[in-house]
Amino acid sequence: MMSQPAQPDLFDLENLALSAARAVFDDAGAGMAQRQQALGDLIASYERLLRETRRLVRRSDREELEMNQLNQRLHELAAELEYRATHDSLTGVLNRAAVIERANRQLVEASLALIVLDIDHFKRVNDSFGHPVGDRVICGVVDCLGAIVPETAMVGRVGGEEFTVLLPGHNCTEAMQLAERLREALATHSFELPDGSNVTASFGVSWLPRSSSFDAAYRRADDALYVAKREGRNRVVCADRLAD
Repeated sequence: MMSQPAQPDLFDLENLALSAARAVFDDAGAGMAQRQQALGDLIASYERLLRETRRLVRRSDREELEMNQLNQRLHELAAELEYRATHDSLTGVLNRAAVIERANRQLVEASLALIVLDIDHFKRVNDSFGHPVGDRVICGVVDCLGAIVPETAMVGRVGGEEFTVLLPGHNCTEAMQLAERLREALATHSFELPDGSNVTASFGVSWLPRSSSFDAAYRRADDALYVAKREGRNRVVCADRLAD
């Protein structure tokens, strides 16, 4: 197998000029012209070395900048992917999987109050006015929720027209009071439907202590929501009033 030829030294010319200048310096019999020639060659090599060094530094800076920009973009893409994996694409609130994960995480350490709400007669909105209007109503509901819930609350969309509000550190009474405020806000909000009608929602509220599960909390709140629907809609029902 043939060996690869040795790669030339990046600074061969400079090394040659340095060696020649050193030889002239060590030669006591070297004439003035010889010394001047060696010095000129050394100066030219030094200037060439400076130019090459500057070029390499600029290239290194450019590559470092490009690498930093690439790393920044990778971080942005990772954050974007994480956001898309945990948030509803239409409304920007948490999706069902993220709601479940965060509720269960909360319940490992503390109690949790849960509000489940469902838009009343939402099928009529889609059937009468079309899905774009329905999407606008859904986004309007999220806007109403976001304007009222505390900063510690987590809002999620768990179905087409169904939402949850996770309330760490709240008891059932506080959650009921908040749900009533949300119900009233939705009932009085102008969704600008073509026929001028209002939009209402029904609410179910539950509270469970530490070490419970989201499934248990959701099941209780959903049962209360079903009762609210059955009793006429546009109302809040607490799971505590239901028989286990």
